[in-house]
Amino acid sequence: MRVLQICHKPPLPSIDGGCIAINNISNGLINEVENVKILTISTVKHPFNIKYYTKDFIDKSSIESVFIDTKVNIVDAFSNLVTYDSYNVSRFFSTDFNNLIIKTLKANNYDIVLLESLFTTPYIETVKSFSTAKIILRSHNLEYIIWKRLSKESANPAKKVYLKLLSNQLKKYELDVLKNIDGIATISEKDKDKYIELKCPVPVKNIPFGIDISKYKIIKKDNKNLKFFHIGAMDWKPNLEAISWLLNDIWPKILEQIPNAELHLAGKNMPDWIFNKDFKNVFNHKEIEDASTFITNNDIMLVPLLSAGGIRVKIIEGMAYGKTIVSTTIGAEGLKYDNLKNIIIADSPEEFSEAALKLYKNSYNKNEIGQNAREHVVKSYDYKKISKKLVSFFDSIQ
Repeated sequence: MRVLQICHKPPLPSIDGGCIAINNISNGLINEVENVKILTISTVKHPFNIKYYTKDFIDKSSIESVFIDTKVNIVDAFSNLVTYDSYNVSRFFSTDFNNLIIKTLKANNYDIVLLESLFTTPYIETVKSFSTAKIILRSHNLEYIIWKRLSKESANPAKKVYLKLLSNQLKKYELDVLKNIDGIATISEKDKDKYIELKCPVPVKNIPFGIDISKYKIIKKDNKNLKFFHIGAMDWKPNLEAISWLLNDIWPKILEQIPNAELHLAGKNMPDWIFNKDFKNVFNHKEIEDASTFITNNDIMLVPLLSAGGIRVKIIEGMAYGKTIVSTTIGAEGLKYDNLKNIIIADSPEEFSEAALKLYKNSYNKNEIGQNAREHVVKSYDYKKISKKLVSFFDSIQ
């Protein structure tokens, strides 16, 4: 089997969950199929740099990239509201990348073209014009749902209307995409169910995010104070919304119960207001080079997401490190979990505070929950098993 993988961001460096998801499936496919070719978009936010890749990976994937300026242009964004094109997606199209796809398809015959996320779908017509390969969309999220939730949560009337329009555009676009592909691999069961609810006309299979479990070591830390932490890029709106809720509503209630507790934050593009306000016992590490050290140095991961989709890669990584996770229902959406066994679900500041106190008093055993979480990831999210499942799905489509 010959597979062309088209990516909206480079697999490396692993600066966010999307990169990690792409990298692990790329490595899995390299091990499972005869030939893999990777074409990736490079952007200011996610630049391609060959130095991050081993010679073996380069040789086996023949990875190539093209830079696209995907920065939001306000004039284009508002004009697209009138035309009902999805600007969120169309800004990922470039003639240069399109020409690279054409050149690649002319030079090789592929059985499968794997599109990573909705943002590579502007190239569907090109693929169809120059190849007979089956087109599989690896859906990282149902994008319109994210913006719909953000619209509902927004207190600004103008912003609420704009986000609702954006959500409607994306929904129309996502439904149109379904008519032009041969299959969808979702990364969460909930997204799969949503596609079926939308009467998706092509086969849909849940093939979750996978990790290389051998790279995640459990390191026990004996911290004097209980250390809570949050990690995530602040240029993703759901994370920004979550951190605001955490600092302004959840953290004060946790401190009422545990005055010496610490909250450690990490992630790129931290907003200025976090630095300008005096939050007690909050330590802002900003963008970090080594996420694994940051995670292992702390105790309890907080995931206070109010709007999102797909699957939380950082939760799976936290579980792999044997950490106890306290998350909203939306934050854990898409994951298979057992509440109070391998994760703790909390949907209000009071529930987060109650969970924190019970962990502090050992009413909830954080070591036991963390170990259960680790075992759950080993069973359900090993990238080698996931890759075999994806290839099996490819076989069923051909």
